[in-house]
Amino acid sequence: MKTRFLLLLLFPALVSCTAEPPAVKCSLEQKIGAILMVGFRGMSVDRSSPVVRDILEYNLGGVILFDADLQLQTNERNIRSPDQLAQLTGTLQSYAKSPLLIAIDQEGGIVNRLKPAYGFPPALSQKHLGERNDPDFTYRQTLQLAAALKAAGINLNLAPVVDLAVHPENFIVKKERTFSPDSATTVRHASSFIRAHHDQGVLCTLKHFPGHGSSTADSHKDMTDVTETWQASELEPYRQLCKTTDVVMTAHIFQRNLDPDRPATLSKRIITGLLRKEIGYDGVVMTDDLGMKAIADHYGFETALADSLNAGVDLLLIANNETYDPDLVPKTVRIVAGLVRSGRVPEARIDEACRRVAQLKNRISASR
Repeated sequence: MKTRFLLLLLFPALVSCTAEPPAVKCSLEQKIGAILMVGFRGMSVDRSSPVVRDILEYNLGGVILFDADLQLQTNERNIRSPDQLAQLTGTLQSYAKSPLLIAIDQEGGIVNRLKPAYGFPPALSQKHLGERNDPDFTYRQTLQLAAALKAAGINLNLAPVVDLAVHPENFIVKKERTFSPDSATTVRHASSFIRAHHDQGVLCTLKHFPGHGSSTADSHKDMTDVTETWQASELEPYRQLCKTTDVVMTAHIFQRNLDPDRPATLSKRIITGLLRKEIGYDGVVMTDDLGMKAIADHYGFETALADSLNAGVDLLLIANNETYDPDLVPKTVRIVAGLVRSGRVPEARIDEACRRVAQLKNRISASR
């Protein structure tokens, strides 16, 4: 207690920015930085790296790792080997005042950033696990996957996918990223997947709310409307798993019966109304990549930031990969700060998002 009292006297801003709940003494810019998750370049980092500047100056909340650089069309991004990756994540954490969220898309199968070619264990696709339909086998296989994440210093997996395989030609379904067209089967295997991660101290993300398995187009490439194909059963995994998951990721899809005007990522009706109030989820909601064409080509960046925050999103994901900007974080912070100061986004909404992200980070601290 004496130590904390001295810290409060000597460094009130530091303590308030990293404590739970987040705080009033944290600058607006630091609070905005805390709700950003961005991609960066580098197999290693030091004080001259933009991402380290973002952690130190803007209190960056999280990073996302990739094994490929889409803009440069190379396999040189963040991942070369288990030892290299563990050193990279450890260095990043050494600069952070509170646990940095270090995320990756490690679903298994095709969406597999930690590949055997880099020295990581193989990971079966969700389709393979669902078709085998042995939740204990899913748990054992996923335990190995989660152990590799833990050893590499990754604390948040952007998985499992709980989209139902409603449309056989759907881009997610064709890439074997779904467990099953059946919601009960999906819930059983997603439960095993989440439990295995939690047993290794790694957090999980359900995606893509309110269900992307019925789409006939790829939201990486353009906006997709699922109004005629979406089924209410696609919500069932969220109803069943919302108390056990750590994060829910939104989908860049239109379902005009749920919201006639905005895609899910930007929809207060879908995020605050459906996910939070009707389903009862009170954890972190994060966007899918705001750089995807479904959002980037139809909404300005400023509008996407404003609408997603006002919809109830807590964590803004920007992969920074198809196009790369080393100054993405300071630019985004300036835009959101302007939105707050102009009244387009209430500062209370930023505080609420910070509070949820801080609570999520507390789970990381508890699992160490």
